[in-house]
Amino acid sequence: MDTTQFEDRVVEIESYIDLLKVVESAAQSGPPEIGNSAITTCQQRMLYSSVYLHLYNLVEATATWCTSAVTEATAAGQAWKLEQLDSAVRREWLRTNLRTHTQLNPSNRLSTSFVVCESILNGAPIEEWGIERGGGGNWDDGAIENISERVGCVLKIATATKSAAKRPFRDDKNAFQYVKELRNKLAHGSISFEQSGENVTVQDLVDLKNRTVNYLREVLQSFENYVASHMYLESGARHSLAGSP
Repeated sequence: MDTTQFEDRVVEIESYIDLLKVVESAAQSGPPEIGNSAITTCQQRMLYSSVYLHLYNLVEATATWCTSAVTEATAAGQAWKLEQLDSAVRREWLRTNLRTHTQLNPSNRLSTSFVVCESILNGAPIEEWGIERGGGGNWDDGAIENISERVGCVLKIATATKSAAKRPFRDDKNAFQYVKELRNKLAHGSISFEQSGENVTVQDLVDLKNRTVNYLREVLQSFENYVASHMYLESGARHSLAGSP
């Protein structure tokens, strides 16, 4: 499981925050300037608000990378069959392919079920598929923990990291909940970019970034270990893969 994309996006966020530090520092001695043009308070707040979008982008991307790593592993090279998958992953495969959470008319429901039954009866190998993750805009630490549990991946998060992520950041919401709320308010137009950047300092944003990034990094590490240990397979298939008697 390649975590390069994650670290690249963290660098993007940190580079952006470095820019905000320069702007905030310059503002201590008067309106900061770019060339001969002053940066207004409104513009400075708008710059701050973009951090919420950067962080939410990283949260949802992490969920995508983790679930994709699981499904890609089940369909990669070994021609695994449904009965060889771990029961949690098998359940997700059925959920996706039977479209259990999609409204279908009786005819389409029958057709979908028939195709799945044929695949199982013929012992067809698992082909490319995707886990149904739900609609966008709803990702926070709780949603990540839920999808991890659904595929049977035990998240191993250090106590300090988990405590920081869960501790209220603002308005009785933890870091993930606050990022999600601000992102959704901006996306749906219920708040302006200037408003979302009010009453916040760059140090606040650094704290928010650290709480979010540190937790996500350990989520990725948990999924990386899960895939490397072939925990998406049932025990017999894992032993066979490892060459155990």
